[in-house]
Amino acid sequence: MSGVGSASGRPSHPVRPRWSRRRRTLVWVAAGLAVLVLAPFVVVQAVGRAHVADAADVPASDAIVVPGAGLRPDGSPSTYLRRRLDAAAELYGRGVAPVVLVSGDAHDDYDEPGSMRAWLLDRGVPDDAILLDREGFDTHATCTRAVSEFGVGTAVVVTQGYHLPRTLFSCRVAGLDAVGIGVSAASVEPWKAVLYRVREVPAASKAVLDAVRR
Repeated sequence: MSGVGSASGRPSHPVRPRWSRRRRTLVWVAAGLAVLVLAPFVVVQAVGRAHVADAADVPASDAIVVPGAGLRPDGSPSTYLRRRLDAAAELYGRGVAPVVLVSGDAHDDYDEPGSMRAWLLDRGVPDDAILLDREGFDTHATCTRAVSEFGVGTAVVVTQGYHLPRTLFSCRVAGLDAVGIGVSAASVEPWKAVLYRVREVPAASKAVLDAVRR
């Protein structure tokens, strides 16, 4: 006789282990969380990348905006920030905009915009063409204050390529008609370059929340 039946004569079916149902539930929960985390990143990247420009072909604008990127122990701009400032000075020299807006943190003896100003002065940008925002504590603040405090309507934003889409997203949400150019993110400490890129995923969620709350 083929097959094995139950005592009632009905064919028996294997009972699925409870752990398999739990695993399936965990998979769905993990997938849902992944969507929640990655969806803002995808949106921010899509919006931002649509406004990335070629450095050789940027439109005339009200200002060149440079977000801060930290200082060295001696108070001079970090390597990343120097690259942003050098590109901004080159754009200013080409007549892309009449002013350069440098935005960053300033407290106690730490003055990011002041250091940025000194760097630009050494590269031929006149003092009366440099605007200092000492309350640009993050990307969102830099963008919103460019509009609300400095009256900037159009801008060319200069920052590292990995940071550029989020910056452009935040600036455009703030009402700033901005395009951006990316500068090198090469680092002598490769792990930092990787960390900065990974950090863009949670930072995108914050950018979307900031956009909703503004």
